[in-house]
Amino acid sequence: MAASATFRASVSSSPSSSSSSSQLTHLRSPFKAVKFTPLPSPRSKSSFSVSCTIAKDPAVLMAAGSDPALWQRPDSFGRFGKFGGKYVPETLMHALSELESAFYALATDDDFQRELAGILKDYVGRESPLYFAERLTEHYRRGNGEGPLIYLKREDLNHTGAHKINNAVAQALLAKRLGKKRIIAETGAGQHGVATATVCARFGLECIIYMGAQDMERQALNVFRMRLLGAEVRGVHSGTATLKDATSEAIRDWVTNVETTHYILGSVAGPHPYPMMVRDFHAVIGKETRKQALEKWGGKPDVLVACVGGGSNAMGLFHEFVNDTEVRMIGVEAAGFGLDSGKHAATLTKGDVGVLHGAMSYLLQDDDGQIIEPHSISAGLDYPGVGPEHSFFKDMGRAEYYSITDEEALEAFKRVSRLEGIIPALETSHALAYLEKLCPTLADGTRVVLNFSGRGDKDVQTVAKYLEV
Repeated sequence: MAASATFRASVSSSPSSSSSSSQLTHLRSPFKAVKFTPLPSPRSKSSFSVSCTIAKDPAVLMAAGSDPALWQRPDSFGRFGKFGGKYVPETLMHALSELESAFYALATDDDFQRELAGILKDYVGRESPLYFAERLTEHYRRGNGEGPLIYLKREDLNHTGAHKINNAVAQALLAKRLGKKRIIAETGAGQHGVATATVCARFGLECIIYMGAQDMERQALNVFRMRLLGAEVRGVHSGTATLKDATSEAIRDWVTNVETTHYILGSVAGPHPYPMMVRDFHAVIGKETRKQALEKWGGKPDVLVACVGGGSNAMGLFHEFVNDTEVRMIGVEAAGFGLDSGKHAATLTKGDVGVLHGAMSYLLQDDDGQIIEPHSISAGLDYPGVGPEHSFFKDMGRAEYYSITDEEALEAFKRVSRLEGIIPALETSHALAYLEKLCPTLADGTRVVLNFSGRGDKDVQTVAKYLEV
């Protein structure tokens, strides 16, 4: 942990309890969380404090195997079990509280909901199809003619080519209601950056996108798209020059300009209320899936599959079905060069509990709590953390999480392109690759819905370096 960072933490049953300040490398809490990675400090060398409040006794006892309908997701402290919370500089506490209040108010504001629904329909192009992948289904049919049925939730057909626009549109409308005219965002694969630049152009808002220099190189097409849309793209050269560092730089900006700026965080990560808010703005994916499944076969999906980096597209699909315990939920992480190589981004598979970017979750970190550099061929999965609700689902046993290597994802990229005539994003390719392992284990007629989170135009140059076609 950086020596200049001072954490102030309190363990209490109410937010108003007193707190004490000290230099901490480990924090002993009721949840035995011992590893903390501080938020980036401002550019000045002066120290800052981080304010967090942890309830000693959760109001509802949540244990693995208990009824999900009784779970608090999140509780009043913004926690999913022991995960989540607000581990942020005091500078941001008012902005987060203001954001939470506005989110709850707008959830029941009929005018806001009508405006959002209209934009999602006429501008974004929702609802997205639930497409029966006939040739992919045939590919996984066994010798006896049996096999699962594969459906793709076509988020790649949204305006800008991915699921990210759902959250970006909603947060831009929310920022307007808050009177914030300057928007910042982080991006890895560029899809969230493009979505944010798009909605800022649509609503006439100033837009600044932070992107790791390495990601700018491998996602040059999306960098051009963002700039064409009027956004300023600021390259980040610190650290690994990828998504983690872009997020850190965006937080630094927000700390400095919090009065005039809204941060459109792109995943179900970060401090409360972002994991809840981004999830709810993407929940349209699962709601449509339930409705479309009922129309197509008169029931629910048996299995849901989605890639997981921060985890927004997966949570958008999963959220609607959490209480339907007969529906399996499978998240697929990036195994990079392999789980034993040390070069991967399989946070839920290999990580430990800690704090990064304002929330407690599973992280890739060493014994001293320092972040380990992640790796994935997919810029959108190249992140050392994960959304806190995914960490909660892992510990509760509600969702399953597996990992796919770069090589497996590349093969799926080519396979689905040739079988279905749809070029998937490399992020989506990880979920598609897991079908190779999943489908042989499924009973005949099992209905699998895979969230086709984005299209692969942005990845063609990267893939061309590896594949001979």
